[in-house]
Amino acid sequence: MGVLADHAIRGMLTRGEITAQPDVIDAQVQPASLDLRLGNRAWRVRASFLAGEGRTVSGRLSEFEMHQIDLSQGAVLEKGCVYVVPLMESLALPEGIQAVANAKSSTGRLDLLTRLITDEGTEFDRIAPGYTGPLYAEICPRSFSVLVRPGMRLNQIRFRAGQAVLSDEALENLHMQSPLVDGPAVIDQGLGFSVDLKPAEGDLVGYRAKPHTGVIDLDNIGYYDPAEYWEPIYAKDGQIILDPGAFYILVSREAVHIPPDYAAEMAPYLAMVGEFRVHYAGFFDPGFGNADAGGAGARGVLEVRCHEAPFVLEHGQIVGRLVYEKMDSRPERLYGADLASNYQGQGLKLSKHFKS
Repeated sequence: MGVLADHAIRGMLTRGEITAQPDVIDAQVQPASLDLRLGNRAWRVRASFLAGEGRTVSGRLSEFEMHQIDLSQGAVLEKGCVYVVPLMESLALPEGIQAVANAKSSTGRLDLLTRLITDEGTEFDRIAPGYTGPLYAEICPRSFSVLVRPGMRLNQIRFRAGQAVLSDEALENLHMQSPLVDGPAVIDQGLGFSVDLKPAEGDLVGYRAKPHTGVIDLDNIGYYDPAEYWEPIYAKDGQIILDPGAFYILVSREAVHIPPDYAAEMAPYLAMVGEFRVHYAGFFDPGFGNADAGGAGARGVLEVRCHEAPFVLEHGQIVGRLVYEKMDSRPERLYGADLASNYQGQGLKLSKHFKS
């Protein structure tokens, strides 16, 4: 019982519980998730939507469609617009296996809102046991327009059997056995993490997305000059003021460890702590930041957007939490040890598309 590991996902492929056109490639299978690929066509829609009970996504598209876009030669998804893209993968889940999706780390760091929707779905990114049908990505670029092509992987899906989330008591016991952070653990419905606004060296604490930039081709790795897309944020007194509507890349004060038999998901903290949101755009794979997998702790990158009013964010303020989950078995390959991993041992870091 727990989150299915890579070898179990391959078993689902063999049994036809996951199908794809074209077939899934090995690089899509991560230690505790499966990367999903964009199909050949996108629908520009008037608004975000869920299919709802008894209804299909394709049926709802006829209500909201503005126009269709052929992605086969590459196409630009414009900032501030909403698109629906059929994915290459489909599911035929057995009873007892549920699924949850999330944006990939690089997707979140570009403020590229990407959510999974399904036929008869009443929630984003959540798929009930027994679901059989196609998968769709809803994509809304919020800071930068992006160039996409078929086969690009913007989100990923995990499969769970039974109850996988660790209770606070179990999380405390795990932290005592294998420290999950390099300091005191704040445990309350997950492992709390705080923002680092007093770096050990210098006073660079983050980046703010510029409002008027060029297009980012998602196939270009280590290509773009950060100065053309991001404004550096400095703090000399351990605090910054968040501007409403602005998007920030910050970093956690804590270095995080994910033991090989566990996985984690970033989740929001409490709305009452301030008028901002830490975007929870990622899964943390088994081995992330773990010494057994070539890491020595890795900071959590925070994708922050302020809401209605300017807000003062201070060093050490709790801004989010990591929800740990038990794996059903140890993966064959760990993040950082057996896979090329862009963010193992990371600190403050933009997405892989930008030059170091």
